[in-house]
Amino acid sequence: MGVVDKLEGKRILIWGYGREGQSTKHFLTRCCKPAAVDIFEGKKEDLDDSSYDYVIKSPGIRMDEDDPKYTSQTELFLEEYRDRVIGVTGTKGKSTTSSMLNHVLTRVYPGQTILLGNIGEPCLNYFDEITPDTIVVFEMSCHQLAHVRVSPHIAIFLNLHEEHLDYYDTYENYFAAKRHITEYQTEDDYLLVGENVPEISTRAKVIRMPDTVNEDFGLKVLGKHNACNANFAVEAVSGILGYDRKESVNALHDFEGLPHRLSFIGEIDGIKYYDDSISTIPEATIQALESVPDAYTVLIGGMDRGINYDILVDYVREHPEFRYIFSYDSGGRIYDQVCNLSYTYYEKTLELAVKQARKITPAGKACILSPASASYGYFKNFEQRGEMFSEYVKLV
Repeated sequence: MGVVDKLEGKRILIWGYGREGQSTKHFLTRCCKPAAVDIFEGKKEDLDDSSYDYVIKSPGIRMDEDDPKYTSQTELFLEEYRDRVIGVTGTKGKSTTSSMLNHVLTRVYPGQTILLGNIGEPCLNYFDEITPDTIVVFEMSCHQLAHVRVSPHIAIFLNLHEEHLDYYDTYENYFAAKRHITEYQTEDDYLLVGENVPEISTRAKVIRMPDTVNEDFGLKVLGKHNACNANFAVEAVSGILGYDRKESVNALHDFEGLPHRLSFIGEIDGIKYYDDSISTIPEATIQALESVPDAYTVLIGGMDRGINYDILVDYVREHPEFRYIFSYDSGGRIYDQVCNLSYTYYEKTLELAVKQARKITPAGKACILSPASASYGYFKNFEQRGEMFSEYVKLV
């Protein structure tokens, strides 16, 4: 039974009415004939689901229990089209890898390709545009995966680092959400998985991917981690789908990258500035320092979600060749452990951190915003943080 038939004549509650909730309402109006559609934006304890056949939950709304009455955009889309979906998840790199994958497919695959999910448009916006020759590249967040009971035909699980502990409480709970990308795969499906991802029980054909690769793929984007992302994309397109490897690699040569991911924003008074606002974990900040030529100063800090910063603290102590400027709550927590070092600084805000960076960064060197922290509480999102960084650079 298809999704449209499943929802036909049913009483449906949409839980959450942000971008995805509104998209769900449009989908139901456009494609289905439910008996009733209501909206609810409150807490679980205030939700009376007894009058509904299905509750379509928006991602990010916390629900600890599993209940078959509850579903989501992601689950509904996969129920209908999972055989045409390449799902991409991971703590870091999923947007870039999804974009690389879509970029390559548009050049080597003769049919239609669609990039959707966490990276852009809600998946149900495209429900009635999928054709028999469509390949869907679906970036999947932990929140989108948390309660799905269907997995995509090809799953890409890039990496796993400590993240979102303010929501999931433990690393194990976070991993449990992520692993749904493969948990319901069959023997005819594929899982490309990074070396640092814990072992997962799956029926899919498993391809373990290295965390480092020697090939640079002729990329314009910086960093060994992006070569690793490219390796996943090429393996999916050539190794699994069977398209020419050389053509796949060549297609990456003009991939420009995404904003706020080690993006070069300009040179002022001989100092080069890079926006890596997407960095929300310490490993990403270390990658940034090791990827940018002439890196010298890095701006760190944001919302403190309680993640472990030991790896970054150790890196700061072992790498005095850089200058570290900390800000906000998480920056303060790290700075408390390294404030005895002459090459570390604390400034209350990003604007003040940029001013300090201008003072201490020599001409010919680079300054990087790579916060190792979430933006919430100080900025609307990581995009706004990156945009404000660019504005501060120009104003200072």
